[in-house]
Amino acid sequence: MQLSLRQQQIMSTARDVGRVTVDGLSQSFDVTPQTIRKDLNILCEQKLLVRAHGGALLASGIENVRYEQRQSLASEEKLAIGRLCAQKIPNDSSLFINIGTTTEAVAQALLQHRNLMVVTNNLNVANILLQNTSFEIIIAGGVLRHADRGITGEATVDFIKQFKLDYAVIGSSALDEEGALLDFDYREVRVTQAILSNARERFLVADKTKLERTAPVRVGHVSQLTGLFMDELSSKQLSDVCRDNQVQTYQL
Repeated sequence: MQLSLRQQQIMSTARDVGRVTVDGLSQSFDVTPQTIRKDLNILCEQKLLVRAHGGALLASGIENVRYEQRQSLASEEKLAIGRLCAQKIPNDSSLFINIGTTTEAVAQALLQHRNLMVVTNNLNVANILLQNTSFEIIIAGGVLRHADRGITGEATVDFIKQFKLDYAVIGSSALDEEGALLDFDYREVRVTQAILSNARERFLVADKTKLERTAPVRVGHVSQLTGLFMDELSSKQLSDVCRDNQVQTYQL
């Protein structure tokens, strides 16, 4: 089926920002919400988009949304999740922080702490934490990814394995209702798995849109976590999985 000009423009917006909303598109195109819903239904039927609350997401299960657009997705929620997680990390502790815009929000919220030792494969996290001179910041070696300043590869995995730290703060690109943590880059996944294996307390920070997305590479399972931090845990199935595996959940 050939797409109309408006539907093509909707797809262009979705590719740029990863997510579109009925209200936003209705205002942008000066048409009724009902018209936009019909457009979204057509695009979803063709598996170009997947429906989400209030709109739709780009239906790419093999490629992540660009870093700049991920920064803008649920930005206020990420900041709040970051503060929520930071409250559970005491002064004078050690932790891993991996790649992700939500983990960067945690780093920002940790700036009021004292005497942390942080091992990270995320140059953005390192730059944020440099503002606190009481922190010891250790940057993992490896291959630098230009798109988001993340460091990955086998050298990064080997570096991480040298440590045993108090906490791990990780993000993931997608989270399914059965509890699987999912991501796009196999090299990044290997690093995250090493982080999970070498921390005593393991925290996942994720906004609710991660339940609306998919990704091809399995990082692990929520049963490996000690804490899940979200703005809203809307899935009863996932909530039950967390409860059955004694994973503490924290919501805004």
